[in-house]
Amino acid sequence: MAKIDESDKRIDERVKEIVCDQLGVKAEDVKPSASFVEDLGADSLDTVELVMALEEEFETEIPDEEAEKITTVQSACDYIRNHL
Repeated sequence: MAKIDESDKRIDERVKEIVCDQLGVKAEDVKPSASFVEDLGADSLDTVELVMALEEEFETEIPDEEAEKITTVQSACDYIRNHL
């Protein structure tokens, strides 16, 4: 069980780093409930680039209909965990 928790923690940390890099926000602003648009100031292009960065980092493909549901930091972490 500890292995899964450690893996989840690494995923969460990496997603947070990607969000900071892509959106130019401070790490302390990137909370699990933070909305990319409302809380972190992302526009539609930012969200597309964010999804592309997540796909590249985690070597997965996120279909457009799923990408539209990834609106918060937590939803990004959950999607990645469930699709690795």
